[in-house]
Amino acid sequence: MITFLIATRNAHKVGEIRAILGSSFQFLTLNDFPAAPPVIEDAATFAGNAAKKAGELAHWLATENSKLKIKNSKPDFVLADDSGLEVEALGGRPGVHSARFAAEDAAASGNTPDADNNAKLLRLLQNVPAEKRTACFRCVIACVPVVAAKIENASPVCYAEEPAWSTFDGACEGKIIFAPSGKNGFGYDPLFVPDGFAQTFAELGEDVKNQLSHRAKALAKLKIFLDNRAA
Repeated sequence: MITFLIATRNAHKVGEIRAILGSSFQFLTLNDFPAAPPVIEDAATFAGNAAKKAGELAHWLATENSKLKIKNSKPDFVLADDSGLEVEALGGRPGVHSARFAAEDAAASGNTPDADNNAKLLRLLQNVPAEKRTACFRCVIACVPVVAAKIENASPVCYAEEPAWSTFDGACEGKIIFAPSGKNGFGYDPLFVPDGFAQTFAELGEDVKNQLSHRAKALAKLKIFLDNRAA
């Protein structure tokens, strides 16, 4: 069975990934690796952040491979995603800063509470009419194999081969409403109504969201990749 390290501690995100990829894989998270080094997501794109996070963690796992054993399994791949909300009226913001939108310093690495991010978004859009509140959720998932460390020329210094990585993207178009609605989901879900629906992601429920969300679409591409690899 293939084992993935999902590079997050976000329980909602982990639940989505597990539900979509299914039970034929084993999943670990950063909660299983408390010593994992933090990765600063400072790239200008979702793809850049996802690849950086997955790559750095895969390299760490490779170099620490002989020391790590979790539940009788070691990760074969690291899955890392970066996702966010792009609002047309705000020139594509918050974008890669979605999780820390409320921070005074846009370059800050720490996330800010969902409620604060939502409040800032509504404040910036308070004078924007309904027909101009179009938005898009975007997600990029990076999948990086954990390449075992090797010994070269009998040297005691271990090195990890440069792992090949793949990215998978997804998008979901919709609009931002004027006040939060719904108690499910996380992030901007209470404010986002996907095209073709009258309810927010926070109202539609996980089953519906996992069929049409940006992350669901990216994961569907990943699943096809994994199925073809196993064939």
